[in-house]
Amino acid sequence: MKLEGKKVLLTGGSSGIGLATAQALLAKGAQVVISGRRQDALAEAVSRLGSFGKVDSVAADVSTEEGRAATLSAATATLGGLDILINNAGGVRAGRLEDTSEAEIRAMVEVDLVAPILLTRAALPALRASGDGLVVNVTSGIALVGTPFYATYAAVKAGLARFGEALRRELKGEGVHMLTVYPSGTDTPMMKSNRAGPDLGFSREQASSVADAIVAGIEADAFEVIRGGEARSRMIALNREDPAPIDQRFLDLKPALAEAVRDHSAL
Repeated sequence: MKLEGKKVLLTGGSSGIGLATAQALLAKGAQVVISGRRQDALAEAVSRLGSFGKVDSVAADVSTEEGRAATLSAATATLGGLDILINNAGGVRAGRLEDTSEAEIRAMVEVDLVAPILLTRAALPALRASGDGLVVNVTSGIALVGTPFYATYAAVKAGLARFGEALRRELKGEGVHMLTVYPSGTDTPMMKSNRAGPDLGFSREQASSVADAIVAGIEADAFEVIRGGEARSRMIALNREDPAPIDQRFLDLKPALAEAVRDHSAL
């Protein structure tokens, strides 16, 4: 897909991977609307992005019916249609499952899974009308290799990944493609309260590197983008073929990992 002139709605666009992806898309000549919950953060993001191209914003919570409707309505009106929807908004709460409140679990399910499914459903008529539509779902490497203390997050991100795969096949031949992105640890505001480092399996790359990979995936009409390099690829393969060694490795890391991620929250 050529990105020049494409009309893009990107959720969670005021910081992190979303902000970096918006900048990378603008550099390719796309028109972008970013969404988020905080008007002040969006205003700052639009100011930073303005020098790269045409960008607008809409303040709304896509985990609510009203927020999704407002987001899509504002974006399509501003852009005059829609070619690409990027479901990037997300939230996380780490920790033992029995220590995670029902409200926190439901918040992850709503923002990480229900919201992108329903926003995609609502956007499909506009994407079909484009004739060259695309939905990009930003999931997580944890969707491919489950990590202790991220059980609910792994569940919703894996659910979003399979949603994208199934819908890609459902929409085959109808002018709408699906791309699933699996970032590894990324240096974003969402990760600030996570104290785990490379020794615990949480190496971090720059958000701009993930954004460049997303743009390359879009341009190549790829099915998926998996970050983390060869080490991650080997771990994914081992997890499918013989997960016992990975279980043992996490058992050895469990006490330190539990302490490092117990305050990781971005909901």
